[in-house]
Amino acid sequence: MMALSKKACLLLLQSFTLLSVCSITAASIEFNFPAVFNFGDSNSDTGNLIASGIESLNPPNGQSYFSVPSGRYCDGRLIIDFLMDAMDLPFLNAYMDSVGAPVFQKGCNFAAAGSTILPASANSVSPFSFRVQVNQFIRFKARVLQLAAEEGKEFEQYIPSEDYFTRGLYMMDIGQNDLAGAFYSKSFDQIIASIPTILAEFESGLKILYDQGARNFWIHNTSPLGCIAQNIAKFGTDHSKLDQLGCVSNFNQAAMLLNLQLHALVTKLRGQNNDANITYVDVFSIKYNLIANYSRFGFEQPLMACCGYGGPPLNYDGRISCGQRKIINGVSITVKACSDSTEHVNWDGIHYTEAANEFISSQILSGRYSDPPFADKMPFLLKLKF
Repeated sequence: MMALSKKACLLLLQSFTLLSVCSITAASIEFNFPAVFNFGDSNSDTGNLIASGIESLNPPNGQSYFSVPSGRYCDGRLIIDFLMDAMDLPFLNAYMDSVGAPVFQKGCNFAAAGSTILPASANSVSPFSFRVQVNQFIRFKARVLQLAAEEGKEFEQYIPSEDYFTRGLYMMDIGQNDLAGAFYSKSFDQIIASIPTILAEFESGLKILYDQGARNFWIHNTSPLGCIAQNIAKFGTDHSKLDQLGCVSNFNQAAMLLNLQLHALVTKLRGQNNDANITYVDVFSIKYNLIANYSRFGFEQPLMACCGYGGPPLNYDGRISCGQRKIINGVSITVKACSDSTEHVNWDGIHYTEAANEFISSQILSGRYSDPPFADKMPFLLKLKF
């Protein structure tokens, strides 16, 4: 049962007050899915990249909720964890995490940190591009149906029912790395010119999932990349390239242009597939609003990493990451967390803290940032603990 912090509960109530004043007419979205199948990058990876052995995570990752590193690039829970809780579903197990006989009855997570929509290149952090994740889903579904046919009820407590593949929710949060990685080798104009190719690949993957029976899609747009400490440290040394919040302007411009075209794609697909429910979620606006008005929402540091090295203003050094120990300039350094991660929006210079993820989730669930919007039916409200 979901237990949001007092801060998030107050903000959520403010959201509903605003909704009542504005008298928004909203399409009804039922949070009543039997299973969730998730695709994405580190924003929603619950352990795939770590389970693959490509990277490892050390404490203090996981300290705020799991007490130990959980495969999440965070001090605790991710947005997807809060959304699963709101739907009264268990946290999603990672597809590649086979240790401990994970249960996939309520869905499966294919997201992997560092993943892109476009096929991985030699310089990619993750080989698990969107198409690879879609192929993993196809394999997963085929294996589930095979086990159900061969073993009958023996595995039903571990795997989804066949109808869950049509009734389930297919969540997407990917595309951030396609843009962010491109800035290291391409001009701004080249990056913008590549957006149609990126979205064509995304559309192709969505169509494959539709052909596999998917009908309920939940698509997050791309975050304000220019407000990530890693990108500010690398590309924001020229202050003329920063906006009023201290974010790298052209990164955010690229994200907004991709989001504009992504929204158009969602609209097109909705028109082509009348039997599909496709929801577009404007996560960019939620996150940018959080960074712009951080103090109003109870945070003290909008850009500086909690778990990083180097001190203010960003506390980020690309040579060493959260929890690592290295020799830098002849000195042994161990990257530790700040004293209170709830005061920080950013966890490790790239990813958000659990406190920020909780806030973002509350805003997503308000329904104000979705197309179609939803506000008239909020079953998750019944589960809030004040």
